[in-house]
Amino acid sequence: MVLDKLGKALHGALQKLTRATHVDERAIKELVRDIQRALLQADVNVQLVLELTKRIEKRALEEELPPGMARKEHVIKIVYEELSTLMGRPAQLQLKPGQSTVLLMVGLQGSGKTTSVAKLALYFKKRGFRVGMVCADTFRPGAYEQLSQLGEQAGIPVFGDPKAKGSIELAKRGVERFKRERMDLIIVDSAGRHRREETLMEEMKQIAQTVKPDEVMLVVDGTLGQQAKDQAAAFNAATNVGSILITKLDGTAKGGGALSAVAATGAPIKFIGVGEHVEDLEPFAPERFVARLLGMGDIETLLKRIEEAAWAEEVKPAEMKAILAGKLTLQDVYDQLEMLDKMGPLKKLIQMVPGLGMAVPDEQMRVGEEKLKRFRVIMQSMTPGELENPRLLNASRMRRIARGSGTSEADVKELLRQYELMRKLIKTIARGRIPKFGPWGKLLKQVPKELK
Repeated sequence: MVLDKLGKALHGALQKLTRATHVDERAIKELVRDIQRALLQADVNVQLVLELTKRIEKRALEEELPPGMARKEHVIKIVYEELSTLMGRPAQLQLKPGQSTVLLMVGLQGSGKTTSVAKLALYFKKRGFRVGMVCADTFRPGAYEQLSQLGEQAGIPVFGDPKAKGSIELAKRGVERFKRERMDLIIVDSAGRHRREETLMEEMKQIAQTVKPDEVMLVVDGTLGQQAKDQAAAFNAATNVGSILITKLDGTAKGGGALSAVAATGAPIKFIGVGEHVEDLEPFAPERFVARLLGMGDIETLLKRIEEAAWAEEVKPAEMKAILAGKLTLQDVYDQLEMLDKMGPLKKLIQMVPGLGMAVPDEQMRVGEEKLKRFRVIMQSMTPGELENPRLLNASRMRRIARGSGTSEADVKELLRQYELMRKLIKTIARGRIPKFGPWGKLLKQVPKELK
C-alpha cells in the first residue's frame, strides 16, 4: 500500500485508542504522541506535525460529541479530518469537450516523469479519451525509445524524433499533429532538469510559450520528502505549475513528507504513482487516501478498478447466470484471475476493502499472491476440455498437468479444492445469504439486475 509504514503506524495508534477502557485526556495525549512519532518518521515537517497534533488534541478535548456518536468514534473522525486537510485539497484534471487539451509534463531527471506520462495517457485512454504523447526530450539518450515502448504497451501513439536536436520545434510539431488528429489529450514529455540548470529551465519556459499548454504538471519524486517543497516552488516560478503528480509512493518512507510539503505550496496534487507498472496511477483524493492510511479501506477506488477491468463486459449474461447457479468452470476462474491481474497487485486491492486493509499480514499476502500465480500456471497447462469440465481431472491427467506446469500434484489438488470452495461460495451469494448492505452491498450491486 501507499506509505505502508506510515499507514501501519497511524492505524496502530488508532487501534490503541479503540482498545482503551476510557478515552480521557491521558489517552488522547498518548494518541497525539503516537501520531507525531508516525508523521515525523515519514519525514513530515516538524512545524506541520506540531500544528496538526495541537488541532487534534484541542478538538478531541473541547468539542462536544455529536448526537449518537461515541467519543472513540469522534476522535477517530477528528484525526481523519485533520490528516485529510494536511494532505491538501482535492483537484481533478478536466479535459475540454470537443477540443484538444495540451498537458506539459516537467520535473527533475530521475523523478519518473516519462513513465508518468505513459501512466496518465493510459488512465485517460481507459476512460474513453483519445490520447497522444509527444517526446520533446532531446537531452536524455533513449528518452524517445522509452516512451515508444511504453506507448506500444498501452496502445497509445507517440510523436518524436530520436535524431532531432531542437526540443522546442519538436514539441510544436507533435502538438500540431495530434491537434490535426483531434486527440482529446496531448501530453508533452519535456527533458528532466535540475532547478539550478538555467539553460534547461529556459528551454522549458520556451516550450511552454510555444505550445501554450492548458496545464503544466510537475512530477515530484516521493522519496525527496520535505525537499519536494523547494522543488515545487522553483518549477512554479519558471512555468506557473498548475498541478502536481507525485511518484514512487509505494516504497518510500518519505512519502508523507513529500505529500504534505507539496500541499503546503498550494499547488494541487492531482495524481499519485503507486507502483512500477503502467497501470499504477491514481487520482489523488485526500479523504480516500487518508481513509486507506488509517485502515478504513477505499471501496470507491476498488469498484472503479473492477469497472476498468471490464468485468461486466467480459462475462456474458448467460454465462453469469450459469456461474451464479453454481456452474463455475476452471475457465471462468482463469478469466477472473486474468482480470484480477489487470487490476493490480492483490495487496493493494485487499487494502481497499474496509476492515481488511491492515488485518492481513504481509507474509500471508505474499503467500496468497504466489499461490494465485501458481494456479494460473497450472490452468495454462490444462486442455480446453479440462478447463470447461474439471471432473475430467483424474490422477493421470493431474500428473501430466503438474509436469507441464512445473508444479506438484499437491498444487493441482489444492487448486481443485479452492475451485470447489469458490463454486459453493458464489452459489451461496446468489441465494442471498450474504448481507446486502455496507461495502459488500456496494460490491454486490455491481451485478446487473438481469443477472440476479
